[in-house]
Amino acid sequence: MTQTLLSELTTAAVGGPAGNYVEARTEAEIIDAVRSADAAGEKLLIIGGGSNLLISDDGYPGTVLKIASEGFTVNSEDSCGGVSVVVQAGHNWDALVEHSVLHAWSGLEALSGIPGATGATPVQNVGAYGADVSQTIAAVRTWDRERNAVQTFTNSELKFGYRDSILKQTTVEGSPRYVVLTVEFQLPLGRMSAPIRYGELARVLGVEAGKRAYSNDVRREVLRLRASKGMVLDSEDRDTYSTGSFFTNPIVPAERASVLPENAPKYPAGDDGLVKLSAAWLIDQAGFGKGFGLEESSVSGGRASLSTKHTLAITNRGSASAADMVAIAREVRSGVVERFGIELHPEPLLIGVSL
Repeated sequence: MTQTLLSELTTAAVGGPAGNYVEARTEAEIIDAVRSADAAGEKLLIIGGGSNLLISDDGYPGTVLKIASEGFTVNSEDSCGGVSVVVQAGHNWDALVEHSVLHAWSGLEALSGIPGATGATPVQNVGAYGADVSQTIAAVRTWDRERNAVQTFTNSELKFGYRDSILKQTTVEGSPRYVVLTVEFQLPLGRMSAPIRYGELARVLGVEAGKRAYSNDVRREVLRLRASKGMVLDSEDRDTYSTGSFFTNPIVPAERASVLPENAPKYPAGDDGLVKLSAAWLIDQAGFGKGFGLEESSVSGGRASLSTKHTLAITNRGSASAADMVAIAREVRSGVVERFGIELHPEPLLIGVSL
């Protein structure tokens, strides 16, 4: 029997064989596959677009379930309430964003170019350029493995936070309690974007922060900005063979942030005096520039490195193992601790590997 290599299913292109590989194209197939794995007492790993996973070179010993359900249904569309669209978990995220812009559904445009499947977006509260999915998600329908029943969460029940949700909090080593089946978005109608909250994006669009722009202009500029940072998948560009941003931006008490240099980027992070820092700035200032690790004498032998376009991405230069990519992450994390006393936390799920 031919084994499925997980390196072929992930954007970082690393990972050993799956113990048992199942692809599910409908909601019924997803539920059946989950119930079968659970009944057999097998470990279960869920894969959508594979953009947020770093999997061991030893592979995964249990069942790997590829969510491949596609399509969406427009439940309602009117000028007052906007559009309610229910999207299958396996539907390509950027295809949904593109459709929303073309059909004047506002709110998703700043999230253009993010790789992966729609069902993964609420788990991590995926966000970029000042927007995240918690701003537009109305409900998420899931399969609850503990109750053996369908469970629907409203927006408030999802307990969204920065790159966090109840779905993520109840996931252990890539194995979720709640398997996402569909995601419902509530989007205003109109050709103008949601307010632009990210300074760099506002500048290139020629608008003030907090103002709106045409959604198709926002999508074009976001795709251009992401591509300039190696964050749009391109089979010809090794800088895009990654999990995207490897570390989340640290959120620390204000007094901790106050000891950093004055030019360190700092952003308010809630009403309790917390401050969000820039992981990319910390990495760069700790001495890890773009392309760190490319030299053959590095901890990865040059097989893995920080992106040559952006210090937040750890990239597979062509023959990297998961161990090579973790070695770069460890080096960077320990260097930032040594320089600033701040510990960075990984954004992707680490399966069978650890920092």
